[in-house]
Amino acid sequence: MKTDIHPTNYRQVLFEDIASGAQFLIGSTVHTTENGTFEGKEYPKLTVEISSKSHPFYTGEDRSLDKTGRVEKFKQRAAKRQG
Repeated sequence: MKTDIHPTNYRQVLFEDIASGAQFLIGSTVHTTENGTFEGKEYPKLTVEISSKSHPFYTGEDRSLDKTGRVEKFKQRAAKRQG
């Protein structure tokens, strides 16, 4: 087997679904800036918009994310703070 070909930053990462609030602990090399707690331990955290716990194909529910509404609300709050 070849040496030094595997990534050095492989570790357990907490993925959190914003649509359902579900959390998954998965091995990954993804770059993260946040930390989160899962089962009493702290891990690097990455927030995802949709996962198998919230995707309509897996849940059988008709659910939609209001991304544009959230962006508009943020822009309104930012405008109030500046103005």
